[in-house]
Amino acid sequence: MAHAFAADGEDLVAIMDDNERAVVAGLCLQVMDLVAPASVTKGEHADPFEAIVAGLGDLATDTEQGAAGVGVPDRAFGLDHDRDPALDRLFPTGNREDEQEAAEFRRFTEQGLRQRKHDGLAATVRLLEAAADDRWVVPRREAPLVLVALTDVRLVMGERLGLRTDEDATRLEELIETLDPDDPAVFALSVYDFLTWLQESLTQALVGEAPE
Repeated sequence: MAHAFAADGEDLVAIMDDNERAVVAGLCLQVMDLVAPASVTKGEHADPFEAIVAGLGDLATDTEQGAAGVGVPDRAFGLDHDRDPALDRLFPTGNREDEQEAAEFRRFTEQGLRQRKHDGLAATVRLLEAAADDRWVVPRREAPLVLVALTDVRLVMGERLGLRTDEDATRLEELIETLDPDDPAVFALSVYDFLTWLQESLTQALVGEAPE
């Protein structure tokens, strides 16, 4: 069972077993693939999060939910065909009123932002892979990078799960309660909740608060 981050000198340390670290590292690698700048060769994932959100489309069958319904977005993941909506969560538009100006802003800024996010996710994976005796050690100076990386993974997962408002989260929680515990959707939400707890734990340790 994972234990919250706690300060240990100039390090912040969480206790996580091999499986827990593997899940977080795997998600970071997948988001790295999503945000990779043009100069970085991407992997062959059709949809990096397909495995953990498989079946979530069935949760949004109530037509009365309309656009606010919980489920996986219909748009394809292929970036060449249609911009992945998760990218707009990671790189918000610079101008919501002028599409041309927003596109120009993105052209000049997004590659640099992609590289920084890619590097932060890579650093997080490196630290996870360096863990020994179930101790995930994050040097205090690298904690901000890890926090951003966890935020990016949660943003992408939130987009895949259809979590855009508090109402979406409540609706999904209610729907999850009706599913079999082995349903992939239950696992997906548990991973999202775990990432949320992990991020809050790291934040508290970084600012000197006692973990909950």
